[in-house]
Amino acid sequence: MSSFLKYLIPVCISVVAGMATELPGFVEGHLKIISPREVEVANGTPASITAESYAEYPMIVLSHDGKKEIARVTADENGKYRVALPPGDYILDVKGRQPKGHVRAKPQRFTVISNQVARVDMDIDTGIR
Repeated sequence: MSSFLKYLIPVCISVVAGMATELPGFVEGHLKIISPREVEVANGTPASITAESYAEYPMIVLSHDGKKEIARVTADENGKYRVALPPGDYILDVKGRQPKGHVRAKPQRFTVISNQVARVDMDIDTGIR
């Protein structure tokens, strides 16, 4: 075996092993559900935002080109969310966003760095009038 190959093989193995041990990063933030006016239920009291309200609007993490869904996350009862992701560039969006759905939201680009937290808050307009 040539001396070149003797040194190349360990280098390749350590590069591959280093990629496999790279720690994930996180994206976290707050989902705010906006309605132009409070919706009133039959008894005349305004509807409040509940955990079920947040469950109706799952957020999706898309690849940097927006073509592949990487993860789906639902905010908790306080509107907070957190998800672990491999380092890279992503887009945070909301399922059901226009033009196909009724939800209005602006997709947010973000970058995840190994062992760090990216903060991305999302405001959505439910379109309820």
